[in-house]
Amino acid sequence: MSDLHLIEHRVQQEELLRGHFLHVLRDTVQLPNHHLATREYVVHPGAVMVIPMLETPGGLQLVMERQFRHPVGQVMTEFPAGKLDPGEDPWRCAQRELLEETGYSARQWARAGVLHPVIAYSTEVIEIWFARQLSLGERQLDQDEFLEVFTATPAELMASCQKGLLTDAKTLTGLLWLQNVLSGQWPLEWQTAP
Repeated sequence: MSDLHLIEHRVQQEELLRGHFLHVLRDTVQLPNHHLATREYVVHPGAVMVIPMLETPGGLQLVMERQFRHPVGQVMTEFPAGKLDPGEDPWRCAQRELLEETGYSARQWARAGVLHPVIAYSTEVIEIWFARQLSLGERQLDQDEFLEVFTATPAELMASCQKGLLTDAKTLTGLLWLQNVLSGQWPLEWQTAP
């Protein structure tokens, strides 16, 4: 089945902002009905999110973070995540971010898939990685990075979702993946870290 009746074609592009982290563009596009429209969007370098699975005598715990997010003006609960550096391999980025933010390193890794968190106005793509066989070392936070690391069970996190306390889109998607992985519906291919 062809998607030609849905596709827009860019006819002009204007740069609105080039910041340290984000790049904002405005495109003039020709719609399928040949009318013109504008599309403003953020160009994002891409990111990774890690679902760190910590086996404890009491059962599975997930390593989580709490940090203040300026755009929404509140402290958010999230899986560890971070943006890709130019040319960086996503698996290396996942390893780096997990260690920097939480102090954990993982012996085994599995790439689950990707998510597009805000398709209406951003090019951002986040790769989802699972990590297990964790060992704790020292965090290596940037000097301007402030976050709290804690662990929670899958049931505790699902209850937070149900109560509307956990609303971060990437973390909600990560919990969907986790739920299906734990049920055996979505198997993962685990790899040993180099």
